[in-house]
Parts: sequence; structure tokens; C-alpha cells
Amino acid sequence: MRKWVAGALVAAVVAAMASTASAKPSLTNISIQLQWVPQAQFAGYYAALDLGYYKAAGLNVKLLNGGPQIVPGQVVASGRAQFGVNWLTALLAARDTGTNLVDIAQVFSRSGMTELTWKSSGINSIAKMKDKKVANWLGGDQYELFAALTKNGMDPAHNKGVTIVQQPFDMGLFINHQVDAASAMTYNELAQVLETKNPKTGKLFQLSDLNVLKMQNVGTGMLEDNLFSTESYLASKAHQQIAEKVIGATLAGWIYCRDHAAQCVTFTLKAGPTLPRGHQVWMMNQINQLIWPSKDGIGIMDKASYAQTSKLLLQFGGIKKAPTAGAYRTDLAAVAVAGLKKQGMDVYGKSYKPIVVKLTAGGK
Repeated sequence: MRKWVAGALVAAVVAAMASTASAKPSLTNISIQLQWVPQAQFAGYYAALDLGYYKAAGLNVKLLNGGPQIVPGQVVASGRAQFGVNWLTALLAARDTGTNLVDIAQVFSRSGMTELTWKSSGINSIAKMKDKKVANWLGGDQYELFAALTKNGMDPAHNKGVTIVQQPFDMGLFINHQVDAASAMTYNELAQVLETKNPKTGKLFQLSDLNVLKMQNVGTGMLEDNLFSTESYLASKAHQQIAEKVIGATLAGWIYCRDHAAQCVTFTLKAGPTLPRGHQVWMMNQINQLIWPSKDGIGIMDKASYAQTSKLLLQFGGIKKAPTAGAYRTDLAAVAVAGLKKQGMDVYGKSYKPIVVKLTAGGK
């Protein structure tokens, strides 16, 4: 049954996106720069590759792993990749300095950024972080948090009313109570805490031990993962048609991962076992919740969410001037989504329900 479903989806992608009929069509070489090391945050891309969706669309796609020293916007702007994956905030910051990146498919519909506090601390709101030590990675990831702190009378940029601490890429400061609050993506750092044993009980920490303050819920959520390219690459009609195929196959991959999460974890581990399976299962489940449901259809930019992201980014210094027109376009994604809908694919996920994931020590 699983093979039949995968085959049907491949056939749908072929029908929706193949632009020419040929007995042996040549494949167009394309690279997509991911923003981090292999993990389920990018499962839709791995699925599109492993299930043959890209190839069916006439594409020979190479997925480039990211890492702490790799800036996707720079890779794509330099021509080393035609497409990339990054947060919308990073794209707008790049455009602010003259690098004309373009969001062509907004995959995530909502923010995954949270701030964690211990339930025992009594800090159960952003307002109660006043005069506390609050951690964030900084370097461009702080704007959602800074907006929330500012809304509650603090000045995080100048350490007035709150002390901002730079957070490493682990949760050690928080687990060891060296800070009062720490940043955590729902799909990664939150799980890191829940995969750690409480030294007082010898059992894993539980959600009941934590206050999970979501930036999406406090009104300062910003859009994150998108698929992007450059204005110069998209200037030609031929490249626009390639972009439509890349978008369509990618979104089909994400639709598959919504309905086949376990198999997409396997695809992710095949791409690189940088994180154990249990952690990846949690991540896959959380990533799906950032995508689904998608009220306008996966990949289609929500104007209100874009406006909030750009407004807050400008207000809190992420960019120096309001974004110019052209920071995103929906026409390419609209063509791709229309093709997927025509083949009967559910691009909205209105009935999507997350699964329950039980974490284990170390995420194994």
C-alpha cells in the first residue's frame, strides 16, 4: 500500500509539473542550500528527492547541507546554488543590504520560537522576565524575543530591565539554572530539555516542569523557513518554469511527510544521522505543526504574517528600512499549488492532527 501511495504521488507530480513530453527528457541540474545539518526540519526536501519527485519533474537536485559557518543567502546570491532555505527574517536582512533574495514559497505558516522557564520559577509570562537573565542565540535570531520583551516594558537591546545572555547551541545554561529563561525552537531545543534526566528524580524532565512561552501566542511570531532564490535568477521565463517545478516537487514532499511522518524520519536519517531517531520523530511532528494547517495552501505567503514579520524586524533593528516590493512573490507557488490540487493532493491539511511522541533519554 505504501509503495502504491508513493507511486501515485510521483505520477501526480509528473502530470502537474512536466512542461514537455519526451521519451527521455534530460534533467536540469539544480542545487538547494539547506540552512542546517540534516534533520527533520528539511524532511520534505529529502522526501522529494528519495521518492523521485524532483526527477519526475525533470530535475536533478542536489541538496547541500548547512551548518554554523554556512549562510544560505550568501551561497545562493553567489550562484553556488539556485535555491535555498532560510528564515524570512534572514532574507529581509539580506535584501536590506542589497542582496535581492526572493521568497518564492513560504513553507512554514507560523513561528516555532519559544522562551522556556521553569515552572518552579513562577516566571509564567514575558512580563515576569523583568530584571531576569534571559538567553538567546543572538546573531539574527533574537527579534521575536526582543519584540516580546519590549512590548512588556523592557529594553533588551540595551540590557535595561532585563539581562540578555548569549546562548550556545545547547540547553546547558537553562538546565543548570544559570539563566532564568532560554530560547528554544519547539522542534529542537525543547526536546533537548525533555530528553534530559532531572537529577532530583532520576527521570526525564516533563512538559509539566516547564512554562513554554510561544512567540506566536504572545503576538511577536515571525515567519521562518521558506524556499528562496534571487531576482536575477528569476528574471528569465525559463528559470521561472524551473522554479515552479522545484516548488511543486518540494511541496509534494512536505504533503507526503504530513501523511507519512515515520517514513520521512527514515529519509532524514539516510541524509545524515546527525541526531538520533527519537529526536527526529519529535522534530518531524513539530515541524508538521508549523506547516499544517495552511489556510491559503502550503507555500502561499500570508500577507498579514509577512506584514507582522517585516514590521517587527524594522522596529527592532533587524533591518534599517522597510522592505522593498519584491521580497516575496506568490505567482510561482500558486502555479505549483494549482497543479498539485488538480491531481487531488490536499494542499491545506485542514484535518491534520499531530501525533503523540514519547521522548527517551538522549532522544534515542
